Amino acid sequence: MPTPAPDPVKSVLLQAIVPHVPFDGWSQAAFDAAVAESGVDAGAARAACPRGAVDLAVLYHEDGDRAMVARLAQTDLANMRFRDKVATAIRLRLEVAGDKEVVRRGTSLFALPHLAPTGAGLIWGTADAIWTALGDTSRDINWYTKRATLSAVYGSVVLFWLGDQSFDALATDEFIDRRIENVMQFEKAKAQARENPLLRPVLGPLGQLFGHVKAPQGAARDDLPGHWTPHD
Repeated sequence: MPTPAPDPVKSVLLQAIVPHVPFDGWSQAAFDAAVAESGVDAGAARAACPRGAVDLAVLYHEDGDRAMVARLAQTDLANMRFRDKVATAIRLRLEVAGDKEVVRRGTSLFALPHLAPTGAGLIWGTADAIWTALGDTSRDINWYTKRATLSAVYGSVVLFWLGDQSFDALATDEFIDRRIENVMQFEKAKAQARENPLLRPVLGPLGQLFGHVKAPQGAARDDLPGHWTPHD
């Protein structure tokens, strides 16, 4: 589900901090420089970003998701296989990701133990945005497994892309296709397992158990991985 439009103050701060990130990372120094250069009152900046640069790094990622969804809406997907639609969405997400060094700094930031849940939530949000934009209507356990699988794919693609020095990122394109092929093979194996009479005594009870799992309801989606609630 696309995230709501950001606070205008945060957007101004994000624009100001990005040029500093390749040199200072998503750090307090970069945040202080953004506040000074943007002209935003320090109190207003802290109210908008309780975690300082971390909140701006989150916004940077969410802005990329919004840009990807907008690009997907303008792309003709009608004659594509579904696997190619997913690959296209991933490629578009990389295209709107911006400066690789800014993304690299964000990857390092969200690899820190205390921020790893936030990073996982962002990757999950990207997977959710892709599936939602492609018209996913699942409301059962498949809602979760689709996003979990795509989260793993997208996370590995980003790491590969950050180190890719090939012309026009051709190596990344090939890597995306290989990873999606792995997913398709896994889905095929799942389908074959369901049809295997020897596995039915095991899969039957599991299917009944998983049948009680439902997708999140409502707009808040507070049960998504990595959700963070600010405290006073």
